[in-house]
Amino acid sequence: MTLQDLQVFTQHYGAVYFHPNSYHCATLAVGAALQLVDGVLTGTVRNGIALVRPPGHHSMRSAASGFCVFNNVAIAAKYAQQKYGVQRVLIVDWDIHHGQGVQYAFEDDPNVLYFSWHRYEHQKFWPELRESDYDSVGKDKGAGFNINVPWNKVGMQNSDYLAVFFHILLPVAYEFCPDLVLVCAGFDSAIGDPEGEMCATPDIFAHLTHLLMNLAGGKLCAVLEGGYNLTSLSQSVCATVQTLLGDPAPRPANLQSPSQSAVESIHCVRAAHRKYWSCLRHAPEAHHLEVSTKRIKREETDEKMKRGEAADSKDAITWPEPQKCSPPSVRTAVVLPKDVTCPDGCKRFNLSQENVSDDATLATLTALVGKMENEICNGLALVGDVSVAMASVAWHATALKQRVLVVCVGGTGILSHMPENGTTLTVHIKKEEPEELRCKHYIPVCLKSGFEDVSELAQATLSLLLPIAYEYDPGLVLLAQIPCTDRPSYSWWQQLVGLLLGLAQARMLVLMQEGYKALLGPTASSLTGTPAPSLGRLCAPPAETVEALDSLRRRLQVNWMLLRMSVQEHGGEDK
Repeated sequence: MTLQDLQVFTQHYGAVYFHPNSYHCATLAVGAALQLVDGVLTGTVRNGIALVRPPGHHSMRSAASGFCVFNNVAIAAKYAQQKYGVQRVLIVDWDIHHGQGVQYAFEDDPNVLYFSWHRYEHQKFWPELRESDYDSVGKDKGAGFNINVPWNKVGMQNSDYLAVFFHILLPVAYEFCPDLVLVCAGFDSAIGDPEGEMCATPDIFAHLTHLLMNLAGGKLCAVLEGGYNLTSLSQSVCATVQTLLGDPAPRPANLQSPSQSAVESIHCVRAAHRKYWSCLRHAPEAHHLEVSTKRIKREETDEKMKRGEAADSKDAITWPEPQKCSPPSVRTAVVLPKDVTCPDGCKRFNLSQENVSDDATLATLTALVGKMENEICNGLALVGDVSVAMASVAWHATALKQRVLVVCVGGTGILSHMPENGTTLTVHIKKEEPEELRCKHYIPVCLKSGFEDVSELAQATLSLLLPIAYEYDPGLVLLAQIPCTDRPSYSWWQQLVGLLLGLAQARMLVLMQEGYKALLGPTASSLTGTPAPSLGRLCAPPAETVEALDSLRRRLQVNWMLLRMSVQEHGGEDK
């Protein structure tokens, strides 16, 4: 076609511009996505990102749309199903626009779970579709496998993005148990973008990527979508790529309470999907909810019009440069008895080969923590008494002015020997009856079924531990396995290690009793960056278990704002 013909042809579609080279570029974009899927599913690479133009997630079967000619990710998902027999595909769309093309392609397919958050503003933002709202959940057999999270205000921040992951996406994704994760990686949802008008900083994409990397055995393919501020686009892409390469994620910036608008959306989505997913079964209903941000948006617009101002006026937005950091030269150091072989990929760290007393081991551990600032990323130790070693390391780290997160798994009773001066937060996961909360910095998570029910462990990890841990923002994570009669499954333990590595720039020390040598290899594997094995498709935990965990969450949310997930719990004015 001539340029004049193409201009006429363009008018048949929504927000698309054609050039004589458009077809060639569009086929290259699809080819890049398929080549990436080939590489990941054949094991040539662990994960990857396809940096392509034009983008794809708006394109439909017979219509180009929104700068998109072919739907790169939808085609890649079909390709993975047909060529490699992939059973379940998770598509995560964090672009600021709704990827209606992906939704239409799979809305009746229960083997593809499509998750999208997008600027919606009660159907006032492009593509202005009724089916982009939270109650569009899929059709026929695909009902429940389409999750839309509408952003009804601009200015969403890092806390809002993380809250949606913790309270919607991750619990459902772990229950779905994908074999492949595809990401519609649009970075117009980052700060400074003129389309999105959001305030999430580029570093948050490192954390979103990290939280997805233990799903599907690490098989993750990201494909570039939107992004219209070249500075935030490049910084966000770099944060994503560095995480895919295994570099530690930067410490999350500016975490606070999720906004009222975000909590309203979370509430509505959980209510719409409660009958489809066991992890959401006890979510409150939303039929009584009058979404306040619709009223707020209307009042703000009316007031601006009265003053003669443009309703969409924008102020200049700036944000700090990403932190420059180089990964330490040693990824994982281990402190082991002489008769225990050092796991692959690790480096033995011992101050003395001769003195193997408990005091010498404690001195070695404190020396190891001191080197985690620059020389060593994380560590693993087999010790004679985990409780003593845990307390010693925690007190030493606080003396170094570090904020410490202690995650203690197993054992009984109260960890009274741990610091409670605000420099250390201790989360104790154990099998006991629920107990009273003594202080903000000691949190007992008591499991009804102990460590036998992986679904209960997953729910406690995703909806309780992770929100608290991210909000606390430690400089060091101390993970301790206390001896107990029923040990946690290796797969959940590896998932726990992998998820916690997203904190404290991956500065973590894992302590285990010397009798737990069988857990040494799997733990070292996770610390060195190998994705955790799948937990399998999770079944519903007992109702009393869910109620107990939710009761604990409601008690804790007074102090930990990222635990809030419904409008009754949020309170206060919107930000």
